[in-house]
Amino acid sequence: MAYRDLEHMTDAFIEVTGNTLDEAFENAGISVVDIMIDINSVEEKRHKKIEIIAKDLNNLLYNWLEEIIILTITEGFAARRFSVTLTKNNEYNLVANIDGEEIDFKKHHFKLEIKSPTFHLMEIKQEKPYMMRFLLDL
Repeated sequence: MAYRDLEHMTDAFIEVTGNTLDEAFENAGISVVDIMIDINSVEEKRHKKIEIIAKDLNNLLYNWLEEIIILTITEGFAARRFSVTLTKNNEYNLVANIDGEEIDFKKHHFKLEIKSPTFHLMEIKQEKPYMMRFLLDL
């Protein structure tokens, strides 16, 4: 993950990979948190669980990114570690166990606010290494 001069950007184009689709979703979560705050300053003091259901992978990724933004900005929770499990029957189901702590903007060094994820330029490659590309509106 590389970020350049994010302060003057209106969008961030992110690419993450993983050895599994679960790991790619975990890395997508880490990238979103690290754009907003310094993820390395977060301690694993509290636990949260999120479950998301979607009709396809693009909608699942969009909803996942949106949930992380809400968790961080609205609920004030700084995530450090994600453990994601995906299953698929008629729909995709994502269960995420998240460890982190309450946000302290002095400790966690707030960087940027993400307004929302977008479907524009979203891409998911479902073969090793699994790859996701997505655009965030800053």
